[in-house]
Amino acid sequence: MALTDRKILTFDVVGTLVDFEAGVINFFRPVFDKAGVEIEDARILTEFADAEDEQHHLTPGIPFTWMLPEVYRTIATKYGLPIDDDHLDGLRRSMTDWPAFPDAVEGMKALRKRFRLVALTNADNWAYEQFSATLDHPFDDKVTAEDVEVCKPDPQVFSYVRGRNSHLGFRLKDYLHVAQSQFHDIRVAKKLGIQVAWIERRKGLEGYGGSPAVADAAVPDYHFASIAELVEAVEAGK
Repeated sequence: MALTDRKILTFDVVGTLVDFEAGVINFFRPVFDKAGVEIEDARILTEFADAEDEQHHLTPGIPFTWMLPEVYRTIATKYGLPIDDDHLDGLRRSMTDWPAFPDAVEGMKALRKRFRLVALTNADNWAYEQFSATLDHPFDDKVTAEDVEVCKPDPQVFSYVRGRNSHLGFRLKDYLHVAQSQFHDIRVAKKLGIQVAWIERRKGLEGYGGSPAVADAAVPDYHFASIAELVEAVEAGK
């Protein structure tokens, strides 16, 4: 089945379209430096991923956005960073400055000419609005963890988006889920029979960066290093 046969593309946002790793490092770097703690960027991302994974298990029903104060607290406690209201909420507030990947804005404009685009994000509605503005408002619809009251990889998120768009006549074969995270997206979508395009933003790099690691990565239906590569494949009729 060709990419161009799809009718609706659902997108993970954080990590796929918005460079959360750059955002996390930009927030934590001055905090670590001011505290006199030497730490490499790669270690900051690993600590973030581990703290997020832990928080997912502790509070699985709340949006990623709402987990961030406790993610900060976990890292701050380990490294002796300041723990006060301003720092605890600072990581969440920094989401307004998390940058889009260089190919994301133009790539989404190109894809919107052919497909219905739906955001499928673990963020809350506030953060979604920030990211949508950063991406120049590319989506026809959105589903957030605040809407569904659970986070990916919970399969209810994918069921919710299908139900929400069912009145438009879309069938399972019409969907393609586009995402970076094996942990949050790729594995669960594949198990549900949804075809996936893995945007491996860390292609060629070691480890999983700021995303929780997985022991058994799923084989995607399509595999690209960027949204730009996905656009090229679509325009080539693949």
